[in-house]
Amino acid sequence: MSIIGKKAPAFTTKAARNGEIFDVSLDNYNGKWLVLFFYPLDFTFVCPTELVAFSEANSKFKEVGAEILGVSVDSVHTHLAWMRTPRAEAGVGSLNYPLAQDLDKSICQAYDVMSGPVAHRGVFIIDPDGVVQSMTVNNEPVGRNVDEVLRTLYASQHVRENGVACPANWVKGEAGMEKSLEGVKKVIG
Repeated sequence: MSIIGKKAPAFTTKAARNGEIFDVSLDNYNGKWLVLFFYPLDFTFVCPTELVAFSEANSKFKEVGAEILGVSVDSVHTHLAWMRTPRAEAGVGSLNYPLAQDLDKSICQAYDVMSGPVAHRGVFIIDPDGVVQSMTVNNEPVGRNVDEVLRTLYASQHVRENGVACPANWVKGEAGMEKSLEGVKKVIG
């Protein structure tokens, strides 16, 4: 069942970042935009490409007031080991956002991304009120496009701030469109 337009499922767990383990919950992100993403497992194949891509784009997310949090069914200790493994050795190295554990799989289940023993590749954009504005879920072999996640975040923010809609292929800086037939005519007419 889709959670789009509904309050994001609450969670509390442990996370790892910069060699530290700490408590994290959805409440930590109240009043902020959150890009919550799920991935299958640490020390696998497509996952490190995604985690590094999110890390390299983190400043773009921060520029617009968004935080990133990655989640898998691994422990925080496995996350730390993976972050201590250099990228040249297929690790993820230092990341500039936290990775959360979901050992009991309750977070993955609440966001409906479980696929057998691991999670599908799910991305959820959650607004400052804790409402899910976007979700995309890919099967294990298909990595995500971080630029598209950013575009969707920008569009979600634009809609919230301006009360307009964002048509297909909308990009940051465009005006958006009226939510009317006249608006449609202006875009495709």
